[in-house]
Parts: sequence; C-alpha cells; structure tokens
Amino acid sequence: MSVRTCLPWPDKRLRTKAEDVSEITDEIRAIWDDMIDTMEAMPGVGLAAPQIGVMLRLAVVDGSAERGRVIKLANPEILHSSIELREHDEASPNLPGVSAKVKRPRAVTVKFLNEQGIIDRRDFVGIEATSVQHQIDHLNGRMYFDRLSKVKRDMLLRKAKKQG
Repeated sequence: MSVRTCLPWPDKRLRTKAEDVSEITDEIRAIWDDMIDTMEAMPGVGLAAPQIGVMLRLAVVDGSAERGRVIKLANPEILHSSIELREHDEASPNLPGVSAKVKRPRAVTVKFLNEQGIIDRRDFVGIEATSVQHQIDHLNGRMYFDRLSKVKRDMLLRKAKKQG
C-alpha cells in the first residue's frame, strides 16, 4: 500500500472516460488500498482511480467523521437522485489551492460492484452523496468545476494558474 501522486490539471487523462472493471482481482484490491492511502494523505472524502492515472472505474468514499469507514466501488452508476439539492464546497488534489461551491442532489442511490465482486446498491446522503457524485464525474472525465458557470469556471482556473 502506498500514497500515489495525483495527476496535475490539465493532464488529458482527467478528461478521459475510465474503463469498466470486469472482475474484482487482487490487483484491483491493491489499487483500492493505494487509493485509500492517497485519500487519507490529502486528507479527502473520496478519490477516483483516474485522479492517480489509473484509467479504471474505481472509486473510494469515506465521509465518516471518525474515518475508517471506506466504501470501495467499481463501476458505480447512479440509479436515483433526490430532487432536493445540497450545496457543498468541492475541491480536487488535481487542481490544488482552489475550491468552489457546487450544488448536487442531497441523496443518491448507487449501483456498484463491491469488494466481493457482487453487484451492490447503496443510498448515500449528505457529504457521502456529494463525494460519490464527484467521483463518478471523475470516472466520466469531468471535473467539479465543469458544473460551474463559464465565468466562475474561468475565474477558478485563472486563480489556480496564478498559484501554480
């Protein structure tokens, strides 16, 4: 297990849709372990494999206050989103030093392949719902700032460039 380096924006892999995972193998479990170490080192509440240059549909999420309650997801897919939205400050280790308020559904139901290779279904609410949606965006080649207006997105990217 190790902490991996996050790709710096604008690495083209951050704009590439990740590949489906066909089965859960020891190699996949090892990638998940590295992703957890990387997420904890930030610290963050989630991480998608493309953020560390692994182009597979893998994500980890841990929105618990005490930590250590990580959910490992392969091929996550949102089945249902709440109508009610929640605004949360989002950021990414791929574009450090900046963040933005993003509105997303407050709750989502997600289907995914779990650690045992079984199709699972889970409801996420609050910070975990925000994080799982953020990770699925990464798996689809999107960044959180793609959800901002053009003006806000341009301002954020200019600010990030100045800091870099």
